[in-house]
Amino acid sequence: MEIGIDSFASAMYGSKSLNSVDAMEQLLDRIVQADQAGLAIFGVGEHHKKEFLDSAPAVILAAAAARTKNIRLTSAVTVLSTSDPVRVYQSFATLDLISKGRAELVVGRGSATEAYPLFGYNLHNYDELFKEKLELLLKIREQEFITWSGKFRPALHHQPIYPRSSQEKLPVWLGVGGTPESFVRAGTLGLPLMIAVIGGETARFRPLVDLYREAGYRAGFAPDQLSVGLHSPGYVATTDEEAIEDYYPGYAELWTKMGRERGWPPVTKSSFDAVVGPRGALVVGGPEQVAAKLLRHSETLGGIDRFTFQMDNAGLTHEQLLHSIEIIGTKVIPRVNKANKSKK
Repeated sequence: MEIGIDSFASAMYGSKSLNSVDAMEQLLDRIVQADQAGLAIFGVGEHHKKEFLDSAPAVILAAAAARTKNIRLTSAVTVLSTSDPVRVYQSFATLDLISKGRAELVVGRGSATEAYPLFGYNLHNYDELFKEKLELLLKIREQEFITWSGKFRPALHHQPIYPRSSQEKLPVWLGVGGTPESFVRAGTLGLPLMIAVIGGETARFRPLVDLYREAGYRAGFAPDQLSVGLHSPGYVATTDEEAIEDYYPGYAELWTKMGRERGWPPVTKSSFDAVVGPRGALVVGGPEQVAAKLLRHSETLGGIDRFTFQMDNAGLTHEQLLHSIEIIGTKVIPRVNKANKSKK
């Protein structure tokens, strides 16, 4: 199992606003720390809000590429519905060249919707936009010269798309929430699947993962071509108690605020304890508990190939996040690897 981190380049830590320059520098320092600690992947999301600095993730990842050596660098996610697939491919192919073949993409429709009016798109076309643009992006990935026509973008007539990626086929994962059609789409296309599970019990996604694998099988893809990734909020500290103490106050503040925007109930300690429990989505605790939970999640979903922590949105300090990254690299990953090897 590959283990890494996703970030939304948050400029907010609890009730204190960071200077944007400092916040960006700290984010790059954390990516360097993740590389040095042996994490497999670091992703940067895409938002267009004041509290986040990730409106141009490829630029952040390119800066990180120049300071790292081994870690793979990905979007998490690129809101493809409101982007031009030509420019998306060009940006990440350029990142792939800078990083010497370490670039990836996770593409999705976006759970936040601010990008749609910002770039002049109608939310009524939410799925239709994504379907068309995904088709074009995958075609660009496969072919240097493109002839294509669609509804939402001017046609292309045997036009070349440059630069080409260093990797023969730039990895493109499909980011999904809880819509069955999205799981079937990923399987039918044979794309690796990245599931965002941010609350409740992870087990409820097993039927959807089964849909993905069944669709992939029917489309002629072998099981080893159908990778499953899981993205959830989480944090690792030296002990379970320390992790809860560090994480809960900022989590409650942020998710209660988000709840007012999206119609969720306020966070309570009892609701938090439920999602931190053995079956809950949050991966928060000491290294032993966290490793056990990752293995349990993998078993529950029939095997996962990648897990990414989303942990810089809970009022944690930069120093706490650096320490957590170190623990993931030195204590969580070895435990997970050892347990997986013993099963073979």
